[in-house]
Parts: sequence; C-alpha cells; structure tokens
Amino acid sequence: MSPDPMLSAVDVSRDYPLRRDAVHAVRGVSLEVARGEYVAIVGPSGCGKSTLLNLLGAIDRPTGGRILLDGRDVTTLGDREATDLRLRHIGFVFQRFYLMPMLTAAENIELPMAEAGAAKAPRRARVRELLEYVGLGERAGHRPSELSGGEQQRVAIARALANAPSLLLADEPTGELDAKTGHEIIDLFARLNAEGMTLLVVTHDAALARAARRTVHMLDGRVVDDGTP
Repeated sequence: MSPDPMLSAVDVSRDYPLRRDAVHAVRGVSLEVARGEYVAIVGPSGCGKSTLLNLLGAIDRPTGGRILLDGRDVTTLGDREATDLRLRHIGFVFQRFYLMPMLTAAENIELPMAEAGAAKAPRRARVRELLEYVGLGERAGHRPSELSGGEQQRVAIARALANAPSLLLADEPTGELDAKTGHEIIDLFARLNAEGMTLLVVTHDAALARAARRTVHMLDGRVVDDGTP
C-alpha cells in the first residue's frame, strides 16, 4: 500500500440500533486508497458496501474508528465542516442520478459551484467544459425528463466533477442503465482515472468491477479481500 494514502479507514465500524439489539453494518474495516487509484468494492446485497462508501464520503459518521482524507480526520468534523468537505473535495455519483427535475442539465451542473461561491462567469465556463467532456454539449438546455438514463447519469457525473474534487465516489452508477449505456459510463470512468482522478465505486456490475484496477470484496460488514497483492 501507499506510505501516504489519500484515503484511509482505520478499524471503522457502523452500528444501527434496532430495538434492544443493533445492526452491525460495517465491522472493523481498515482500508487504504492511494491517490490516483481506481477501486471497486463488491459483495452481496446487505454486506455493507454502500454504508462504507457513505462513511468514506463523510455522509455518515462511524460508530467507531477513524477515516482520514489527505491526512485529515474527517470523523472529527462538525456538520458544517463535513458539508464543506463534501462540497469542495468529494464528488458523488448515485444509482438514481438525483438531478433537480426543474433545472436544465447546465443548471444542475452549475448548482454545486454556486453553493461553493464561485463567480458566475467561471461557473458558466466550467459547465460548458464539463458538458463537452461528457459528450452532452448540445443538451445543455434540456431538463432531466428530456434526457435518457445514460445522459442523466453523465450529467450527474459532470455535476460531481464541478468543483474539481480530489476523490470521486460512485454507488451503483450503472445500476439503472442497460448494458450498452452502462459501458459508456464505464468508459467515462476509465478516462477520468487515466487523467488522474481517484475513484472508488460500489457495484454489482461485473464489467464495472473488472474495469477498476483493484477490487475489494466485502462480506457481512467486513473486508475479506482488499485486492492488494
């Protein structure tokens, strides 16, 4: 592993109370991701993959253990600091896209930049650049309902890249797509990684897992194989 990993989970656990018992969704996971890596997390449904991704992305807080991003312990951050971290340093891509239905493709991509306080002219230039990057330069004015599933996911990826994050996290990004469209997203992720983006994806898609450079296997809340030689 890298002597100076970009992302580290150290003995991380996440429990959810259930009446008098608890659901142990993540159980003592330790994991390192080096800058520029492309990692897929795989395993059966309910094994804790998405919970772990949410913990790594500071969406949720662990019950125990630590998570470090670029050496910063994100588990100690307050809500406002965690929100700012997610906005500026981590891009998220989800299975269901989560685009704002009343906004155009361009406006959806621009939204996180506006929230980060970027000036209007640079925002608009960045939107044009990202739309071209994901192959949707002519779809800027279309709302999500006017786009195919694959086009919506590419808009969602462009939105995730809007603030130039250092880390891209994706939860089942091809799960709502047909095989052909899914392969287009897989190719886009490969291009992002080739250009230096650090990617961590949770997936049931064997083709997406094969495209990653390292595969981490989870079972019953634990990492049973972290994909390192």
